[in-house]
Amino acid sequence: MPFEFPIRIYWEDTDAGGIVFYANYLKFFERARTEWLRSLGIGQQTLREQTGGMFVVTHSQVRYLRPARLDDELIVTAQLQEAGRASLTILQRALLKPEQHDGSGMTENAPVLLSEGTIRIGWVDAATLKPARIPSPLLDQLSSTSNTAT
Repeated sequence: MPFEFPIRIYWEDTDAGGIVFYANYLKFFERARTEWLRSLGIGQQTLREQTGGMFVVTHSQVRYLRPARLDDELIVTAQLQEAGRASLTILQRALLKPEQHDGSGMTENAPVLLSEGTIRIGWVDAATLKPARIPSPLLDQLSSTSNTAT
């Protein structure tokens, strides 16, 4: 089951056309990933202080399917798709919460997929920013507490 994080759309999230600016989905995904880690008891600043390492985004691939608009309530998900020795691949989705208008005047009764992507985060030494292996206890915790996406 993916981790879910709620987000509401504000003016600052939209472009001149009145829809969410495409790059903001990456910000939403970042927030959801951070809160997913926090829900597992993994604070990123604490992790950096205790291990000397940190996660950085090394690759992103995003599809944009439908727009979100001002005041929309979204559910942004994060789910471990693949765990390697030095990186994690996270499947992420932005969905319009049920019971909202979809822009056509119709009300949706189920979440509507707006955007989805895969984000690869690599582990690096925080001082040198050089790639490193994810500490085994951390990798074990992430692998065991998150069922992988299909």
